[in-house]
Amino acid sequence: MGNLKDKPRYKVKSLNYPKRILNLIDNFQYFGRMNDPTSAAFIKGPCGDEMEFYLVIRDSIIREAKFYTEGCASTAACGEITAQLALGKTIDEALGISPRQVIQVLKEVPEEENHCSILAVSTLLFVISGISRRIHLWEGAMYLLLYILFIVKLIGLL
Repeated sequence: MGNLKDKPRYKVKSLNYPKRILNLIDNFQYFGRMNDPTSAAFIKGPCGDEMEFYLVIRDSIIREAKFYTEGCASTAACGEITAQLALGKTIDEALGISPRQVIQVLKEVPEEENHCSILAVSTLLFVISGISRRIHLWEGAMYLLLYILFIVKLIGLL
């Protein structure tokens, strides 16, 4: 995001954010919305911050990851790291991403804002659950179709 007009404005509150977090949110790689993701999710946290996640999955691997937030700088930084951690992983591997892991990568999230990592990872897991539900629905539909074809063939209509 090269143009400052394109960058979101964050609620910086009265906290003194570490320089690492401020640098991270000034140089996003994964911020933005997608027009045609494999799956998307939105969660509004108890603090009022909002997080959206978008994933493109091909061959069971997360090929693209994006997030969008209306939240504080810590929420934005946690979204960026969560997307970074998810990229290139299989769905099963991405299920292993934890809020603690996000905090460990960031190192300097103010303690009173550790909940931001929970919001980011929860939104990622919600996206993945949407993918899993669609896969199971598709498998269920295929089994139903095969069953119907079997019955139709059995009674001699085919």
